[in-house]
Amino acid sequence: MLRPVPDTDGAPFWEYAAQGELRVQACAGCGELRFPPRPCCPHCQSFAAEWRPMSGRGRIWSYVVAHPPLLPDYAAQAPYNVVVVELDEAPRIRLVGNLVTGAGQPLGAFPPESIRIGARVRAVFHDGLPQWVPERS
Repeated sequence: MLRPVPDTDGAPFWEYAAQGELRVQACAGCGELRFPPRPCCPHCQSFAAEWRPMSGRGRIWSYVVAHPPLLPDYAAQAPYNVVVVELDEAPRIRLVGNLVTGAGQPLGAFPPESIRIGARVRAVFHDGLPQWVPERS
């Protein structure tokens, strides 16, 4: 499995994810949430930042189902989905991940024909990576 290579600005995101928390960088000056993480606020140009906890709930904004040819580390898991999730607390922030049947389940386990744009999801974590599962009503 390929692992993320955190940079200085994004390292806290992965540290929180390893603890099972979904947090997003926010400007400590104006309070604007931002993703991907970066050193300077695009709204007020402040360099002060903090990491705010999110509920981990959102909706599928878009998705794709990957099929071979793929990078060798992923080819054996194909076909699998990649979803773009719009967070409830920050609709302009969209995170990429996989829709799974449960934390740590195989990437291809969720039936692609069951994925719907607008479907409610929540974050789960496995091995330090955020994943998404359908939110039960």
